[in-house]
Amino acid sequence: MNFQQLRSVREAVRNGFNLTETAHALHTSQPGVSRQIRELEDELGLALFARAGKRLTGLTAPGDHLLPIIERMLIESHNLRQAGQEFLAQEKGLLSIAATHSQARYALPVAVQEFRGQFPDVRLHLRQGSPKQIAQMLLDGDADVGIATEALGDYPQLVAMPCFRWTHSLIAPPGHPLLDGPLTIERLAAHPLVTYDSGFTGRTRIDQAFAEAGLKPNLVITAMDADVIKTYVELGLGVGIVAGVAFEAERDIKLRAVDAGHLFGINVTKLAVRRDAYLRSYVYTFIESFAPTLTRRAVEAALGSGEVEENYVSLDAILESVA
Repeated sequence: MNFQQLRSVREAVRNGFNLTETAHALHTSQPGVSRQIRELEDELGLALFARAGKRLTGLTAPGDHLLPIIERMLIESHNLRQAGQEFLAQEKGLLSIAATHSQARYALPVAVQEFRGQFPDVRLHLRQGSPKQIAQMLLDGDADVGIATEALGDYPQLVAMPCFRWTHSLIAPPGHPLLDGPLTIERLAAHPLVTYDSGFTGRTRIDQAFAEAGLKPNLVITAMDADVIKTYVELGLGVGIVAGVAFEAERDIKLRAVDAGHLFGINVTKLAVRRDAYLRSYVYTFIESFAPTLTRRAVEAALGSGEVEENYVSLDAILESVA
């Protein structure tokens, strides 16, 4: 039994039992993948895959039972390499961070700058995606840390820890009627709206607020990031709802903002790591730099229990403290 055989099984499942795609993912040949799977099945004395001729069509009952064990073995082999590298190079290596655009653009820069000053020999790899994509990157071992507001708490294989609270803001050109007087959901529903795609940056709370009021928002444009939303609001295509931190008065001179927290509530951004991951020392340092309440002790406690005390501050307070 070897790790290449285990990887062949795992990738075959991930690629929908398509051996051509599996071979591409493993940078090998299709016959090579078939041989690795057959050799493992012969050694185990079990058929892991159901077949139609030479095609794989699914997992057998033994295959379905053994797949989680195979995945754990591959994760532990990755952890073993990480632990070895920890002692070979305490302050060198790679830190891969997966985040939504809003987090990467507005929340991460200060922490990244501080981290780079402390660990100049650690390479940072910033990856962007939807919350679900970020969760998958963590599950696949392609990211050490994931940051998002949505979805990360939905996966039992991940430990999602609250970092900071934030609210949405209404943005509109100067002189727009919504900027004067109390902002209500009824007044907002009467205007075309530009905001986040479903599943991004607190969009769930926006939808809930309209639904609870028995109203349907007039969504004219949705996008993944605030910069795109602000562009179309500046063009007069609608009013925008963005994360409050995404409005920068000194840059967004063609727009004005009004806090909409009373309409859409408080959102909590979470930082997640894989429950069984081995975290190098500098990963803990980055996490605490990004979210000061998430000390190494707090993260280790969360990894042990799956829970973390909800002791967080607002993102604005964190950014102001380092300004």
